[in-house]
Amino acid sequence: MPSLSIVSAVYNTGNMVPELVNRIKQTVSQITGTFEIILVDDGSSDSSWETLESIAHEQSNITAIKLSRNFGQHAAIAAGLNHSTGDWVVVMDSDLEDLPEAIIPLYQEINKGYSVVFASRQSRTDSFFRQLSSKAFYRLFSWLADSPADHSIANFGIYSRQVIDEIVKMKEYHLFFPTMVSWVGFKKSAIQYEHGKRQAGTSGYNFRKLTRLGINIILSYSDKPLRYVVKLGFVISLLTFLCGIIILIRYFMGHIMVLGYTSLILSIWFLGGLILFTIGIAGLYTGKIFEQVKNRPLFIIEKLTTG
Repeated sequence: MPSLSIVSAVYNTGNMVPELVNRIKQTVSQITGTFEIILVDDGSSDSSWETLESIAHEQSNITAIKLSRNFGQHAAIAAGLNHSTGDWVVVMDSDLEDLPEAIIPLYQEINKGYSVVFASRQSRTDSFFRQLSSKAFYRLFSWLADSPADHSIANFGIYSRQVIDEIVKMKEYHLFFPTMVSWVGFKKSAIQYEHGKRQAGTSGYNFRKLTRLGINIILSYSDKPLRYVVKLGFVISLLTFLCGIIILIRYFMGHIMVLGYTSLILSIWFLGGLILFTIGIAGLYTGKIFEQVKNRPLFIIEKLTTG
């Protein structure tokens, strides 16, 4: 029977981990007797690590990894993937919104010849604002990246060893797991599942973090903003040339006696703002290049405990 790895990033959700582990074991034991659970503490500020370490000491087949600080959910997932050994790997959240019981239909679908099976969330329990912002972001990202992105699909899914090995090779400084899975290719499918309700606490993603994540993802996986800035500059130059010809014709025909101060100031302000905007876009991309070429590690492991 194939071995199975379950990877879950933990951030201030240590109180939910015991139930998560029990439900995973009950579910996965119906599929295979050879499995491992990898829990990655992404710099939690509560007692999550103590809980993870205790569970790893007391129970077999569990690996607890503590990162030296909060590197972000997708970096924590990457840390877990680097330590996974299973023929198939399940990635899921630790807040029980991703139902462990859905692993069985995911595994059944993967047996139909797919390398990737996503879990598509139905009847999401997130707030209205969270759902609305998620839909808006994925539509914008789909347009900018020229790649279809489904707001109902996040990290939860099952992935073949070959897919995971290719993802681990990717050393992007700003990681976004669903896009990385989409980029590597392979045959994909998706199943629908009911989105579970968070048992306690609140999400670690506030508006500021979501905005920063969205900007990093767009700049890391799409160059379309740069291309559209070039097109905008060309259109403005063309319009300016045409307007200049019209003004010259009107001047030589005697229709313009005194040039307008208002139009001059507005033109300067408009073009000055456009130049600053263009430089800002280019600067953001340059900043991403700077972060990438430093070649710093995506995460740092402080402790590792294996049951």
